[in-house]
Amino acid sequence: MVLEDLRETEALFRYSVIREALEEGIGPKERGARLRRLAAERHVHPETGTRQVSRSTLGRWVRAWRKAGFEGLKPALREVEPRTDPEILQQAFALRRQEPRRTGAQIAETLARYHGAQAPAERTVQRHLARAGLRQADLARSERVFGRFEADKPNDLWVADCLHGPAVFATNGQTKRKAILFAILDDHSRLCVNARFEAAETELRLERTLRGAIESRGVPQALYVDNGAPFISRQLERACAKLGIRLIHSRPGRPEGRGKIERFFRTLRSQFLVEAEQRPGLSLEELNRLLWPWLTRAYHQREHSETGAEPGYRYRSVEPRYAQPAEIREAFAWSEVRLVSKTATVSLFGNRYEVDSVLCGRQVEVVFDPHDLEVIEVRYAGKSFGQASPHEMRRHAHPRAVSDRALEAPEPLPGAIDYLALLKAEHERSLTERSGAIDYRQINHDPDTDTNPEERA
Repeated sequence: MVLEDLRETEALFRYSVIREALEEGIGPKERGARLRRLAAERHVHPETGTRQVSRSTLGRWVRAWRKAGFEGLKPALREVEPRTDPEILQQAFALRRQEPRRTGAQIAETLARYHGAQAPAERTVQRHLARAGLRQADLARSERVFGRFEADKPNDLWVADCLHGPAVFATNGQTKRKAILFAILDDHSRLCVNARFEAAETELRLERTLRGAIESRGVPQALYVDNGAPFISRQLERACAKLGIRLIHSRPGRPEGRGKIERFFRTLRSQFLVEAEQRPGLSLEELNRLLWPWLTRAYHQREHSETGAEPGYRYRSVEPRYAQPAEIREAFAWSEVRLVSKTATVSLFGNRYEVDSVLCGRQVEVVFDPHDLEVIEVRYAGKSFGQASPHEMRRHAHPRAVSDRALEAPEPLPGAIDYLALLKAEHERSLTERSGAIDYRQINHDPDTDTNPEERA
């Protein structure tokens, strides 16, 4: 508390003044002489500037030190009955805790409007807030201290984020574009349930990564994301709602819960990207070919400094909740609300479709795969009215559903040791060796048989 801090500061000042008079081995005469000399000097106080202390006060401090040590030097607490109603003070404390940005003046005015003449003055409110440790500066300091949190089990909580990676060659092989990595980390084990480099930071590319993770690892209880454009889309909310995933957005400017994936990104930069960027003509396609072997053969099998265990080993206790393929397709379908015209047609991104004539003049929901606009389903009042018939097709995919084609990367320089190529070859050997019998437990739990979610989808 603030009051206790002030008492301790005063005790430290008192001790610094009388310290030389507390030395062992000096007699009463020498101690009296030192105290008289100290009483004649001015001493620097950390809060109030220079101060002169009388001889009698110094003697009282010495006796207090001998009796109770450092605690004896602290100023005594005054036991004074507060004149302000304790219930009113608790209301003032609650107002400050509810919204730390409220000023003391605003709290005092709120109390005055509610309690009238019984409300305390502004200065009284501020004094009690300070004594209770509820000054705005104190709350700001406490908000910057974040405790450690870890999910109890695998798949209880996934954390998703994106990383701006290196510039890679575009389709024409001449211009470059920045690769965007979408990654999803299991909070308990630190295992990367899926990751993929994309050409742009859009909700469609995020959903592709999330869908691969769900098909491979099961459905998580919760998904924690920030407030970037791909993470606040209505389509992501729809997918999570359909699959029973609690979607959690971090508060702007508050980094709680993001430390684990930020640490993963630092590891990826220092161990994967530092090697990948050495390859000439690096492309988006090659980045993704090299990424999963590094995850499964290096990151998932290396002991994590925080947990003391390999992410792949720690994830083995998972009890996945898998969704049916039809449920996943429904979850990741997009939907729009459209008005059916008098001619029983609806428009969608420049296309026109014929629907059941009984829906004329009604608002309907059209559900579709953003990559294939030829097939859309029409729903009204939660019931399906079947597929609409294409009448005029100008666009076969959603405007944002652009295919990501990349230029093949050239071979690495001769004579160089390619770390990522070694991991890729080791990963391919492990896939070949187990191409016979299929062990369900190994597919889902064994880090040595960890495969790309998109390969298993």
